[in-house]
Amino acid sequence: MNRNKNAFAGGIRDGIPIALGYFAVAFSLGIVAKKAGLNPFQGFLSSILNHASAGEYAEFTVIMANAPYFEMAFVILVTNIRYLLMSCALSQKFDPGTALGHRLLVGFGITDEIFGISVGKPGILNPYYSYGAMAIALPGWALGTAMGVVAGNVLPVSVVSALSVALYGMFVAIIIPAAKTSKVVGGVILASFLASFAASRIPALDGLSDSMKISLLTVGIAGAAALLFPLKDDAGKGEGPAEEADRRNESAEEPGDPPKVPEQVESRNESKV
Repeated sequence: MNRNKNAFAGGIRDGIPIALGYFAVAFSLGIVAKKAGLNPFQGFLSSILNHASAGEYAEFTVIMANAPYFEMAFVILVTNIRYLLMSCALSQKFDPGTALGHRLLVGFGITDEIFGISVGKPGILNPYYSYGAMAIALPGWALGTAMGVVAGNVLPVSVVSALSVALYGMFVAIIIPAAKTSKVVGGVILASFLASFAASRIPALDGLSDSMKISLLTVGIAGAAALLFPLKDDAGKGEGPAEEADRRNESAEEPGDPPKVPEQVESRNESKV
């Protein structure tokens, strides 16, 4: 019991900076929610159930477009699908005997930042550590959205318009470092900008909502990039325990072989003769 309490307290401590950052970002997201016609409670409920800025922005875009529920489900699935991969990766950190309920709860509350601090914990991960981080970070996210909706109701239109740009600044802050690190990522981002601009100018696509255009472009461009530029493992990386053991066994000496003498030892012996 004490171990779980300590893990929970450690998660709260590490989640405080995340909560502060979430509040600032979600504040701008709440202004977008206000434009979509949501009240503060609806904005809070949306953020406490959907823990992704991109997913919520897509959600509000669908609401503003009066799109059907199927499109809402498809858009959120596409924008949040990376959390399925994060959940699978994080589950490997749990003790094999961890109950399914703990795995589902951690998977529900996972975000990029909570995943980062949880997967970085050395050794076996106690799910109560993730619970502690969620207990402080997720309410900060939801409260930020609610406060953003309130601000959108009381602040002047010019101030609301200026604050709404902060969300786009967050998106730019996400893609620029990745583009600097990889030329492939930078090329894909540039291709995405051009494809999005072209889609907005093609008359045949006028019947689709903006959110559906974004979803189709996301799937198409991401799929093409995965086929054209697959990630390649370095030599020796990506091997499991069995493959690594086989590789070591193949390089080991066969029984009965004479011991190998290093060349440096042989050269020294020759110099002493």
